[in-house]
Amino acid sequence: MEQIQQLMKDDIEKLNQIIINDLSSNIMLINQISNYIIVAGGKRIRPLLVLLSGRLAGGVESDLLYKMAAMIEYIHTATLLHDDVVDESGMRRGRKTSNAVFGNAASVLVGDFIYTRAFQLMVEADSLRLLRLMADSTNQISEGEVLQLLNIGRSDLTEDEYYQVIKHKTAVLFEAGARVAAIIANAPKEQEEALADYAVSLGTAFQIVDDILDYFGDSNVLGKNIGDDLEEGKVTLPLIYILKYGTVDDIKIIKEAINNPHQIKNINKIIEIVKQSQAIDYCKNLANQHIKKAINSLSIFPDCDYRQAMIRLAELSLERIN
Repeated sequence: MEQIQQLMKDDIEKLNQIIINDLSSNIMLINQISNYIIVAGGKRIRPLLVLLSGRLAGGVESDLLYKMAAMIEYIHTATLLHDDVVDESGMRRGRKTSNAVFGNAASVLVGDFIYTRAFQLMVEADSLRLLRLMADSTNQISEGEVLQLLNIGRSDLTEDEYYQVIKHKTAVLFEAGARVAAIIANAPKEQEEALADYAVSLGTAFQIVDDILDYFGDSNVLGKNIGDDLEEGKVTLPLIYILKYGTVDDIKIIKEAINNPHQIKNINKIIEIVKQSQAIDYCKNLANQHIKKAINSLSIFPDCDYRQAMIRLAELSLERIN
């Protein structure tokens, strides 16, 4: 990641400055929560994807490209604020969530402020196609959140249904970011589709890896407790595998946990079941397939630093579990 950040150093600095300036409000509480969540903004994978895609598609340095990258980050940040309230989360990225510090009501309302700020930025592109793309994408993200809510506590969740959720909840915003960059760069249709394919595959792999880390990661690195997804009643790919291929006893234990997510007494036992099964290897293999597909999507572009950076970005997504 350091090599990518060094390549994109100036772009990232301009992006961060736009984010800091643009989220400023006359209302102090908005500033407090916005700053709190933005400071903990992680590696900014989604806006970085926008910037790299724009550069690879031949886009010159443009304030509009930075603003669209910020717009994508705003949408992601707003969904995080809302997710944490819905999930009753207390920790994210190694520190207390906004709702734990400022309360649910304030977090939801500031999430709305950040969300609408994103749409204000969209208008600056003066592109009906871009507006339609983002309206459709944000609508699909909302559908994904509702699908995930409906799937809580479902021990009969299929792999196809799981993919449907992560497509809407995660991959759609990755794809939107890549397409927005292509639109800003006036890229030909073939290049836009290649960037979109890359982004969908990257986003899918990224979410699968996140779901693996819920059982396999380090809580200090993750910034949340291991097994949080299960305790929230979320049935992710590792559990779907166990429910299909596990022993009778293992399936019984996991079904009981899914049916009573807030009363799990043997979370460590379930984590051990997942680790000792083939579930992690199965999920790693699927994530790896998506990463290879993402990298192959870039083959239409000539080799350059930006293409290599996007290849490396895809590889890094998988290396989080190695």
